[in-house]
Amino acid sequence: MSVPLTVLGTGMAGLGLARQLRARGSERPITLITADSGDDYSKPLLSTGFAKKMPPQRLVSRDALQAADELQAVLRTHTRVDAIDTQVGQLALGSERLVYGELVLATGAAPRPPFDIPESLGGRAFTINDLDDYRAFHAALMTLGRPGRVAIVGAGLVGCEYANDLRAGGHEVVMIAPESTPLMRLLPEPLGRALGEAFMDIGIDMKLGRVLEELQGEKAGAALTLDDGYSLEADLVLIATGLVPRIELARQAGLEVSAEGIHTDRYLRTSVPGIYALGDGACVAGLNAMYVQPLQASAKALAATLTGTPTPVSYGAWPILVKTPACPVVALPPRQAPARWRVEGEGADLTAIAEDEEENVIGFALTGRCVRRKVELARAAPALLV
Repeated sequence: MSVPLTVLGTGMAGLGLARQLRARGSERPITLITADSGDDYSKPLLSTGFAKKMPPQRLVSRDALQAADELQAVLRTHTRVDAIDTQVGQLALGSERLVYGELVLATGAAPRPPFDIPESLGGRAFTINDLDDYRAFHAALMTLGRPGRVAIVGAGLVGCEYANDLRAGGHEVVMIAPESTPLMRLLPEPLGRALGEAFMDIGIDMKLGRVLEELQGEKAGAALTLDDGYSLEADLVLIATGLVPRIELARQAGLEVSAEGIHTDRYLRTSVPGIYALGDGACVAGLNAMYVQPLQASAKALAATLTGTPTPVSYGAWPILVKTPACPVVALPPRQAPARWRVEGEGADLTAIAEDEEENVIGFALTGRCVRRKVELARAAPALLV
């Protein structure tokens, strides 16, 4: 019998790997362990539910039992792994010890609040990183019995997508961030400004260039004070200030890690034989790419490796599609600082091309109707990992 495989995590990486293994005809025993509900869903769809008036359960394609049955796998939900003993090949789950043959870490990334959430805000301040988080936030908003006022702290990809979705769903939204324009990591300033103007046009209250200085719970919601003294109230607060790879379990087990994630080679092998990593928590050959396409490429390559065909992962030049219908955005951020951004267009329809000293295309950003150029420009840009 082939060596049993244990996978920690049932997000798109963990379930995607199991699905790829079964697609290749592998019959090896698979155990998937997750700290959450284990339901199979598409994480990118979480930031589209309010506009479509979809309750959380409608976002589930298969519940945990259905996923386990489809994959012919053991799926252990609401189970936390406390430690990995690489010397004897065991996982510590409380007082239980579980033997593994080969191990895959698909533990993802965790939200990074820049401050401690006061106890007085219990049930009114949220981060959203998985379906269970979304369920809690959705329930709190629906409990109001009316359109809510939501303060979003952060103007990155997650903050922008939820701001657009909540506003399209009929809720009031105020966005607070220290950056001068939204999506500053993906968009040069003229394009970020176009997105910010589109947000204001649909009624999102933009408080950019400001820092949240104080956050307190009140009887009816939350009270926020900004660094310029401005105060506002909200029913709920959504903290969207970025993600950090989950590395602590791997670090304690002696695997090579850094702030960028669990280190692997291009075969997704960690520094300990028999243990692999993929997804948002992995730093593959020096690159952490927290996006769907690199994750899917990693699952496919690792499935091939685990079924006897060692396959290095390659990431193509895959643009990031940001779900902001008020002003569509597509971006392929350059891996190095560009010598220049060449910006063309007018209004919200802008193209920005990142070039190196030799005028080679090394990245791009598109807004409005210019997003239709994504295929053309992706062909001219370098692959992320080849």
